[in-house]
Amino acid sequence: MFGASHAAVLAMHIPDNFISPSTSALFWAVMIPVWALCLRSVIRHSTAENMAYLGAGAAFSFLIMMFNVPTPGGTTVHGVGGALIALLLGPQYATVAISVALLLQALLFGDGGLLTLGANCFNMAFALPFCAYGIFMLLRKVLRAGWKDRVAEFVSAYVGIVLAAFCVAIELGMQPLLFRAPDGQALYFPFTFNVTIPAMVIPHLVAAGVVEGFVAVMVIEFVRRTSPEMIAWEPSGANIVESASSQQSGSDGLDYSDGLGNSDDSDDSGNAAGSKAREYAWVALGVAAILSPVGLLAAGDAWGEWGAEGFAQATGLHYVPHYIAHGFSWNAMLPDYSMRGLPSAVGYILCAIIGVAVLIIVFRLLALAVDGRNPEVVAVSVSASRLSSAAVHAESASDPNHNSSRSGT
Repeated sequence: MFGASHAAVLAMHIPDNFISPSTSALFWAVMIPVWALCLRSVIRHSTAENMAYLGAGAAFSFLIMMFNVPTPGGTTVHGVGGALIALLLGPQYATVAISVALLLQALLFGDGGLLTLGANCFNMAFALPFCAYGIFMLLRKVLRAGWKDRVAEFVSAYVGIVLAAFCVAIELGMQPLLFRAPDGQALYFPFTFNVTIPAMVIPHLVAAGVVEGFVAVMVIEFVRRTSPEMIAWEPSGANIVESASSQQSGSDGLDYSDGLGNSDDSDDSGNAAGSKAREYAWVALGVAAILSPVGLLAAGDAWGEWGAEGFAQATGLHYVPHYIAHGFSWNAMLPDYSMRGLPSAVGYILCAIIGVAVLIIVFRLLALAVDGRNPEVVAVSVSASRLSSAAVHAESASDPNHNSSRSGT
């Protein structure tokens, strides 16, 4: 089906004109309320520190999508990082982070389409993280202690990215079944499910899922050791009790001296840990940006992302579908992560740095929106349930008659 000299890269970014406007509109209609609900949840329940971590997560997702992993047969795939963000902060955070990263890729670098942004976000920013998070929570309940968290992290990330690839295969494969010219030629993507499903799913089963799973396990285990308070589902035991005890020293039971419901003294260790985690995150992002030209080692266009000029040669068809040849076109400022007049590797690194910088700025602006809220609202929305539970334990520890009085009733 493909020319022998043409190496294909299987990616999940659907370009413009590969699916019909009606298909694109359907996914926009699905994603608009999803974006609204997720962004509302993030703004309401997050802190400025969480927004900083979310910006780092979006930058990491942007960078990992620039790395192409070789698979058997001369093809390559890339990770997304959606499961990692979902397991660290929550699936709604992952939806916001990856959607912003995908928008940046489409606007600035021409990676993925603008009309198809809804479909791309559905696959990578919605289906992937929510599926991964649900599977993770289920596995944590059914697996035995020991390595259950690591197994759950790997499996959930693995299944999440394979599901995203399967969604892409379905969306592309349905196009020639629904949209054809009177002469029988496809108007948009020309291959049906018997081609798209194996072409998308098998390499993600073999390579991308493994990469996504191992990255999730390694990063989450590192965060667990350095800054466990970052992990939404990780119990913090003594830290909660200590926080609750210190906060009971205030006249109303909560000390809002730092605007987040924590006293200055109790925040010293937490701030140190958070600062250390942020330093590690910046170092990791810098290293990833410098190593990003590794993604250039995979030659050829992405499978399913062929341009109109080389479409026939890449696919072996004798024609180019009408709307792929004459459809909507967006002139990105830095197409294909390149800069005119610079070596490809240098341009790739600079584009990586630019992308990371833009994402950090976007999420810093969101952090300002979080900072502008009433500090009492922040404290209650972030930690009310945990603090109330901790207060009970603290009271039990400080009152020796507490347990006996309860047992006598």
